Amino acid sequence: MPEGQHIPDHVSENIEAVLAMRAKSERRLRCDQRAVEAATGIIGRPVTLYVLFAAVALWVAYNLWQRANGGHPFDPPPFLWLQGVIALYAATMTTIILTTQNRQNKDAERNAHLELQVNLQAEQRTAKIIALLEELRRDLPNVRDRVDPLAEALQEIVPPNAVDSALDHTLNPHSGRKSLAPARDSLPSRED
Repeated sequence: MPEGQHIPDHVSENIEAVLAMRAKSERRLRCDQRAVEAATGIIGRPVTLYVLFAAVALWVAYNLWQRANGGHPFDPPPFLWLQGVIALYAATMTTIILTTQNRQNKDAERNAHLELQVNLQAEQRTAKIIALLEELRRDLPNVRDRVDPLAEALQEIVPPNAVDSALDHTLNPHSGRKSLAPARDSLPSRED
């Protein structure tokens, strides 16, 4: 961090909370899952591709050299043993990567649920703040009392299942229902 800049305490606390959640997730891993993820980390590096190409090239070159010099290649063309080794490597690599992705998907789903909870709480708090501001505006004698349809609409707390249902109907064109996207002219305007 550059000198002279200070990170606010609440930002540091949030970073620490995220790191603590990640550490907790890592502690819950079984030994076999840790081994699989370590293998995924090794397989996922560019050097693995170079080693694979070099090994295949050496395998083919050695067997062709043996054949050309009258020797007995252990895997003559069409290199059936090489094909078997590569097929086994591909199956193993695919399984290792899928195992890692399954765990990462579970973590991502858990994080999405946490994010949804935070967003729902933020929406409820925002609606409460708007309601309190509107109440304050009505009570202050030096502020003109008026009806603000947008502020009234924003005070309503929308149940998550209603939003989910509305999204289903909007995204499913065969549901026989109208789209929920309002026309620009139908949006409430703010009056000053």
